[in-house]
Amino acid sequence: MDIIISNSSDKPIYEQITSQMKGLIISGALPEGSALPSMRLLAKELRISVITTKRAYADLEQEGFIETVAGKGSFVARKNSEFFREETLRQAEEYLQKAVDLAKSSGIPCEELAEILSVLYKGE
Repeated sequence: MDIIISNSSDKPIYEQITSQMKGLIISGALPEGSALPSMRLLAKELRISVITTKRAYADLEQEGFIETVAGKGSFVARKNSEFFREETLRQAEEYLQKAVDLAKSSGIPCEELAEILSVLYKGE
């Protein structure tokens, strides 16, 4: 599993792990039922604390992305299509909010930003 930790990121390490694993699950790179590395192994590979990986796995489990089976490990949860759609929409909203903030600070009107989005979406 390719997870890259950035020490220069504003996000805490556990959030970096969580967001990258969500991306891998949503994209299908980690299909449902796939076994995840143990918290200890992931911590060792990333050279971070086990407490950090434990927090990331706990967040992923709480949000429904993974399931943990005592004595067996953690696995990618069965996909709930509505849940994944909502998560994808939430991520899109985050990116769009950044675009809106940038446009506002640069004096770009809403109509022009909407036109740009329309062109990008349609691939014109």
